[in-house]
Amino acid sequence: MLIALEGFMGSGKTTVGRILADALGCPFIDLDEVIVRKSGKSIPAIFEADGEAGFRRLEKQALEQTVSKYASSTAVLALGGGSVTVPGAVKLLQEKTLCIYLRVSLETIQSRLEGEKAGRPLAGDGLEERLAAREPLYEAAAHITIDTDGLSPDQIADEIIIDCL
Repeated sequence: MLIALEGFMGSGKTTVGRILADALGCPFIDLDEVIVRKSGKSIPAIFEADGEAGFRRLEKQALEQTVSKYASSTAVLALGGGSVTVPGAVKLLQEKTLCIYLRVSLETIQSRLEGEKAGRPLAGDGLEERLAAREPLYEAAAHITIDTDGLSPDQIADEIIIDCL
């Protein structure tokens, strides 16, 4: 079973995903790392050269290939914060993964992203609007939602293992 962790930037997808994969003894895949490896460019460089639309095209290819590759084995996939905006992503996640939404408040996001904006092209203005626009997509894709405010990454991973698997 491919366990896909989704949520807004700063929700802990990568950190929790690494802990979860280690605990389960399975591969961990970070979709952003797949995109960087396949394109040969950093995320900010992709945004600069190709814009968000170009990044989303690469993200769609990476998501489809990754889901296809790991659909019949156990692995943990950390999605990008905007992966759910890719056409067809919500349906793919619903049908081919155990999709877990790591829900986080705007206040927690802002505190976690403080000082990290240079490496995150969409971490500037408009966070509240972007979060509000994506929340229905996260909810539509998710089989399980975990409210992560106030929880450590280890606690979130434990909750997934104990309550969801």
